[in-house]
Amino acid sequence: MGVFIYSDEYTSPISPARLFKALVLDSNNLIPKLMPQVVKSVEFVQGDGGVGSIRQINFQEGHQVKHVKNRIDAIDPENFSYTYSLVDGHGLLDKLETVLYEVQFLPGPDGGSINKMKSTYHTKGDIVLSDEEIKAGKEKALGMYKAVEGYLRQNPDAYA
Repeated sequence: MGVFIYSDEYTSPISPARLFKALVLDSNNLIPKLMPQVVKSVEFVQGDGGVGSIRQINFQEGHQVKHVKNRIDAIDPENFSYTYSLVDGHGLLDKLETVLYEVQFLPGPDGGSINKMKSTYHTKGDIVLSDEEIKAGKEKALGMYKAVEGYLRQNPDAYA
């Protein structure tokens, strides 16, 4: 098994609390509304959203991946941090054993935030992930963050 770790950081004009509420606490409702062309639904298939819960994201027809399941490993609303693992994914787990994601929203300049993300990929056998695969995954995640950020900018009272 190979282990590949990638970290990324970006700044946002949105506060850590609002991003955390929208992207973590209410993503089940918000993401399908903001990205209906990609995400069909998000639902808990086990648990109620706390540690150990399993959340399934169902993608629209025509996408390479039909669904993914993420297990919540840690959630800390006071420090705006969230850790979860990809535990199932139609079309993904032929190369991967699991992926661990660690996200933290820190206070940034002018009331905004600094968003840190770390992804640890555990591949099957001697499989090596290509730069293109990693870049595609980062772009999809960033697209979701940017959609939520745009919504929060347009709706300053949402998740306040």
